[in-house]
Amino acid sequence: MPPEIVTKSPEAFSESTILSPAPQIVVLLIDDQIIIGEAIRRMLASEPDVIFHYCNDAAQAIHLAEEVAPTVILQDLVMPNIDGLMLVRQFRSNPITCNIPLIVLSTKDEPKVKAEAFALGINDYLVKLPDKIELVARLRYHSRAYLNHQAQTAALTAQAQTQKLEQALQELRKTQSQLIQTEKMSSLGQMVAGVAHEINNPVNFIYGNLKHIENYIQELLDLVHLYQEEYPQPSTKIQSYIETIDLDFVAQDLPKTLSSMKIGADRIRQIVLSLRNFSRLDQAEMKRVNLHEGIDSTLLILNHRIKQGITIIKSYYDLPLVECYPAQLNQVFMNILNNAMDALLEDSGKAHKQITIQTELTNSHQVQVRIQDNGCGIPLEIKNKLFDPFFTTKPVGQGTGLGLAICYQIVEKHQGEIEIGSGPEGGAEFIIRLPVQHFS
Repeated sequence: MPPEIVTKSPEAFSESTILSPAPQIVVLLIDDQIIIGEAIRRMLASEPDVIFHYCNDAAQAIHLAEEVAPTVILQDLVMPNIDGLMLVRQFRSNPITCNIPLIVLSTKDEPKVKAEAFALGINDYLVKLPDKIELVARLRYHSRAYLNHQAQTAALTAQAQTQKLEQALQELRKTQSQLIQTEKMSSLGQMVAGVAHEINNPVNFIYGNLKHIENYIQELLDLVHLYQEEYPQPSTKIQSYIETIDLDFVAQDLPKTLSSMKIGADRIRQIVLSLRNFSRLDQAEMKRVNLHEGIDSTLLILNHRIKQGITIIKSYYDLPLVECYPAQLNQVFMNILNNAMDALLEDSGKAHKQITIQTELTNSHQVQVRIQDNGCGIPLEIKNKLFDPFFTTKPVGQGTGLGLAICYQIVEKHQGEIEIGSGPEGGAEFIIRLPVQHFS
C-alpha cells in the first residue's frame, strides 16, 4: 500500500465547528491502519475545538508534526518498517517535537511494554480502540497542559526580553547621562583652563617684577637715609614735604605693602595652578597623581560656598601617588562635596556646619577617601536609590539626578568602590576606595 497522508478536509467539519472560535487542540494520529484513523476521526468530528490530522506512514510523521504543530500526538506502537518505540525516541530527540504530549495507542496491555514506553518519555498509554469519552478527556488534558506550558514559556521569554530591553534602556540612559555630564565637565574644564591660562601670564609678569621693585625701593630708601645722614638739616621746602608725606611711615609701610602684594600675587599663582590641576584637560590618559591636590583644587573651586559658613576639616594621610584619570576623580569629589554643601546650607537650623575629609591607606594596594558632613543625613528608604540615574531629592529644576550615578560609574571604571554610610554626627558619609595601581 503506498504511503498516504490525510488531513481533515473542510467537508468533514460540522457547522458548529466552522462557527466556533479558533481551535486550541491540534491532534496528530500516526497509525498504519486507515480504518483506525477513520474511527478516531469520527470520534473527534463532533468536538468543535479539535483539529484532526492523520498520517499512516511513520516515515512522514516527524515532518508532518513539524508542519502542523500538534498540541498532542496519538501514536500506534506496532507499525510496519519501524518500531513504535523508535518513533517515540525520534519525537523526543527532535527539538521541535520534544515537548509535545505523546499518547501511545496499542493493542498490547503489557506492563513491561508500558514501562519501556514511559521510560522513553510518553505522556499516556491507551489500549485501542479507546472509549470516546476517555479519549477526548485525555486529549484535552494533555493538550491544555502543553498549551499552558507553552504560554508560561512564552511569558517567561517575553519577560526575559522585557528585562533585557529595560536593561538596555537603563544602560542607554546611563551612557547618555555620562555623555551629558562629561560634556558639562569638559566645557567647565576648557573654560577653567582658558581662564587659568589668560591669568597665568600677567600674574607671572607681576610676580616676577615685584622682586625687582622691592630691590629698587629698598635702594631708594637707603639713598634717602644716606641723604639724611649727609645733610641732617634739609631746606624748609624739603622738610615741609617730608612732613606732608610722613616719610618715616612710608619707609616703614612700603616694604610691608610690597610683601603683601607678593603674598597676593603668589596666592593668585596658586589659584591658577589649582584651576589647571582641576581641569587636567591635557591628561586624557591615566597617570599617577596626588589625590590631595585634586581634593584641594576642588575645594578651591567651591570656596565661594564654603565662605557661607561651612568649616572644612582635612585629615590627610601620607598617600602614595594613585594611578587614575585625574579630571574624572575631581568630578567625583566635586559632586559629593557639592551635595554635602547643599545639605548643610539648606539646613538653616544648624549653627555649626562642617565637612570632614579623611584619607588613609587601607593596605599597600588601596587608598580610601571619606567625605562626611554633619547635616540631616540620608533617609534609609532612599539610600539604595542614590546611585540610580535621574533619581534626585532636589526640587524640579534644581537637580538632574546624574551626579552620583556618574560618580558610581567613574569609581567603578577605576576598579574601585563607593558606598554610603552615616557620619559621626548623623550626617551623610561617602566612602571611596581606589586601587593605587590600575590593572587592565
